[in-house]
Amino acid sequence: MGQFLQQLINGIQIGSIYALIALGYTMVYGIVRLINFAHADIFMVGAYMGFFLAPVMARVFGGAFIPTIIAAMLITGLLGFIMEKLAYRPLRYKSRLSALITALGVSLFLENFCALPFVFTPAFRKFPDLIVARNIPIPGNLGLNISNVLLLDVGVSVILMVLLFWFVNKTLIGKQMRAVAFDKPTASLMGINIDVVISTAFIVGPALAGAGGILYGTTYGMLASPFLGIWPGLKAFIAAVLGGIGNIPGAVLGAYIMGISEAFATSVNSNLGYGIAFAILIGILLVRPSGLLGKFMPEKV
Repeated sequence: MGQFLQQLINGIQIGSIYALIALGYTMVYGIVRLINFAHADIFMVGAYMGFFLAPVMARVFGGAFIPTIIAAMLITGLLGFIMEKLAYRPLRYKSRLSALITALGVSLFLENFCALPFVFTPAFRKFPDLIVARNIPIPGNLGLNISNVLLLDVGVSVILMVLLFWFVNKTLIGKQMRAVAFDKPTASLMGINIDVVISTAFIVGPALAGAGGILYGTTYGMLASPFLGIWPGLKAFIAAVLGGIGNIPGAVLGAYIMGISEAFATSVNSNLGYGIAFAILIGILLVRPSGLLGKFMPEKV
């Protein structure tokens, strides 16, 4: 029982990080119908921003965690805005294949540019200790291992997700985003500025991925290389597909299912943690291609 609960808790922790990444995928796809493959590399940039900014924030503010998350979110949000304006906007009304190829190109550019010796370098880097990790004693004899880092990961993710739901459902720009996602031509006729809405999605989504990068670095304590975003980004994308890409609650649900499945699979064999992602993807595409909470949308011809 204790082992089961421990893996469940571990899955919720990693699922919280996947959720922050998956929300960016699903927001952009819901509005633009674009799979932004460069989103995983924005997550990577957020993690490296934490590495470089944490010492500065510690000196300026006396504490590094919250200021570093805010700074990383601002930088990755700006990066997402620039990426949309320079790479995606010129191709918006061309073929989807052109936009997809551009997304792959931007992803490869970010990975290889950041790996250059005068940028982030391909070397392993130890992530700064933004907080002092401590185990929290749990009553009983279950042998559960819960740390303050785990609670921080889940707590920060939940706060950001709640803020996102409030933003999308209660603010004017959030309502405009939902209108554009539902029917872009009609929303344009109603006076909604499509460019502003799309740019907002490309700011908010990458900002959440930047926060996920900080939590990832805090959790694992090591940045392997500028290619570190590939696997988390891929698993978060599968989570978005699992929940129903374009559906925000679906992305969160899919992320937690993915995280919990990975934790249990890894407890059996470390290599199964990678294979389970593809098994889930194949299974959901065979059984319910629109995802758990997604709706089938017939293609208009």
